[in-house]
Amino acid sequence: MCKHILNAQVSIRSPCCRKWFDCPDCHAESENHALLKVAELTLVCKKCKKAFRKDSREFEEADEYCPHCDNHYVLKAKTPQAVLKVESEDVRMDNRWVSRSTCFLFLVAAAGDITSWC
Repeated sequence: MCKHILNAQVSIRSPCCRKWFDCPDCHAESENHALLKVAELTLVCKKCKKAFRKDSREFEEADEYCPHCDNHYVLKAKTPQAVLKVESEDVRMDNRWVSRSTCFLFLVAAAGDITSWC
C-alpha cells in the first residue's frame, strides 16, 4: 500500500532491482540506488492481479485501461493532505439553538411585553 499516492491502481516493476513498487517515491525510500528509467514498463493491475507491459513511447488513450479487466489505471493522483480542524460541539445543535432563540426573541418583540413571557 502506497502512502504517497492513495489511489494507485497498478504496481510497477522496477527494471533495476526487479521489485514491485506503487510509485517512484516508494522505490527511493526502500532502495539505496536510483531508479533506472526505461521505455517499456511492466505493470500489474491491483484489481485483477494480472501483469502486462506497456511501451511509454507509444502510449495511446486506450492504453489507460488494463487489457484484462478494463480497470482505468491512469488517474490523477490523490496524495495525502495535512488538514487542520478545530474540534467543537455539533454545529447543527448550535444552529437549532440559534434559530429557536431568534424565534423566541421575535415573538417577544411582537408581543411588546417581555414580562408576560417569563
